[in-house]
Amino acid sequence: MEKDFEPINKRFFLKYLKTPAPYILLIPFLGIVAFIGLYIIAAFIYPGGSATYPEHIGFNFWNNYLCDLLDEYALNGELNAARFYARLALTMLCTSLLLLWFYLPKLFSKITINLAIMWISGLVSLLTVFFLAAQTHDKIVRIAGIFGVIAFISCSIELYKTGYYKLCLLAVLSLFIFLVNYYIYETGIYITSLPAIQKVTFVICLSWFLSLNLRLYKKLQLSSK
Repeated sequence: MEKDFEPINKRFFLKYLKTPAPYILLIPFLGIVAFIGLYIIAAFIYPGGSATYPEHIGFNFWNNYLCDLLDEYALNGELNAARFYARLALTMLCTSLLLLWFYLPKLFSKITINLAIMWISGLVSLLTVFFLAAQTHDKIVRIAGIFGVIAFISCSIELYKTGYYKLCLLAVLSLFIFLVNYYIYETGIYITSLPAIQKVTFVICLSWFLSLNLRLYKKLQLSSK
């Protein structure tokens, strides 16, 4: 049986993780919606070009990665005006998910070592993603990916132990398709399919985050009555 976290660390969680007002959890909802809206705008503005078809005009669902919208120059060589919207979208998404993850321990009843691992690794992963628009894209993906996998696994364990079986299943599905992305990215196998798979991954993972947020929001509402 997993032991409770050591008292000094438990006091840290109790001191700094005060239970927020339920309306605070509306921010991640709005942030994710804003992210989607801004990325759609960025896709319409994107000048063109992809790794497969550099001369293609505009953003192509099947050939462009979402990260293409973040670059200063589009893959066709033109200055990328879409980057302002894409970077703002990424900032809003990371900020919203950071807020959710910061308070996520409130979804669970016991403060354990695994919960602390989940909390810290998730925050580190999301903070790292902020730098995705930098020139060290591959390093950022790998660092965020490692901490993200740790966060997914530890969160899945906590969800299962607490009886949130549907959320646990969605977490496992998100982790699986995330690992599929990473495998293709590193090996180059089926690399031409990766842009489309990446977008499916975003839909599944964002659905999981929204589900977590909704569950936490409902729990906070009940506890506030």
